[in-house]
Amino acid sequence: MARGPKKHLKRVAAPKHWMLDKLTGVFAPRPSTGPHKLRECLPLTGDEVKKICMQRFIKIDGKVRTDITYPAGFMDVISIEKTGEHFRLVYDTKGRFAVHRITAEEAKYKLCKVRKTWVGTKGIPHLVTHDARTIRYPDPLIKVNDTIQIDLDTGKITDFIKFDTGNMCMVTGGANLGRVGVITNRERHPGSFDVVHVKDANGNSFATRLSNIFVIGKARFARYVKHSTGICCSVIAVSCLSPM
Repeated sequence: MARGPKKHLKRVAAPKHWMLDKLTGVFAPRPSTGPHKLRECLPLTGDEVKKICMQRFIKIDGKVRTDITYPAGFMDVISIEKTGEHFRLVYDTKGRFAVHRITAEEAKYKLCKVRKTWVGTKGIPHLVTHDARTIRYPDPLIKVNDTIQIDLDTGKITDFIKFDTGNMCMVTGGANLGRVGVITNRERHPGSFDVVHVKDANGNSFATRLSNIFVIGKARFARYVKHSTGICCSVIAVSCLSPM
C-alpha cells in the first residue's frame, strides 16, 4: 500500500470557490498541510508566484511564506511589504474567496473563532482557534464559538466578541456560505447539530449549523448589512474589520 502524503489534486475535484476552468488542464495545486482545511483554503500557484515567494516578498499573518501551496484561509492577512499592500481573505456574497484591501493598521490583527477550550497540565487553560492557533491563559470569559481579536506581532488576545443573540455573524460553510446577518435564535439539539437562525437587514431569515457561524461584530454594526444574500467587501471593512 502506498504511503506518505497525497501530492495531487484533480481540477474536477477542487473546491468550486477556486473558480478553476476544468477544461484548461487536468490538475490543480494541492494545498500543503497547514492551518486551514483543503476545502477551506486558497493555495498560490504559477511560475511567477514561485519567483515572488522565493524572494520572501509574501507574508501571511505576519510571517514570510515561501511555500507556493501554503493554505491561506478565511480572515488571513496577506502582506506584500515591497509594494506596501495588505489584504484580508474573506468570502463574497456567492461564497467565493475575495481578497479585500486593508490598511497597514488593520493588517496588525485578525479575527479568529474559538473551536475548543480545555485545562492542560498544572491547571493551565488553553484554547484553539479555527486557524489551529493554541493560546494559553485566555480570558476566563472566552468560550467556544466566541470570536477573539489577535495581535499578529505578539500572538496575544487583545479583544473578544461573545457568541450571543443580536451580534453580527458571517456563514463560513454550508448552502448559505458568505451570507451575513444578525443572530436571532439558537436551537439546541443534544446529540445532534445545534441550529442557529440568522436574519439579514431586509428581514430574510435563514438557518444553518452552529459550526458554520463566525461572529464578526457586535450588535451596533448590524445596520451596515445591505444585501439579502450577503454583504459586500466594503461593508465588511466598516463592520468586522474595523478596530473593536
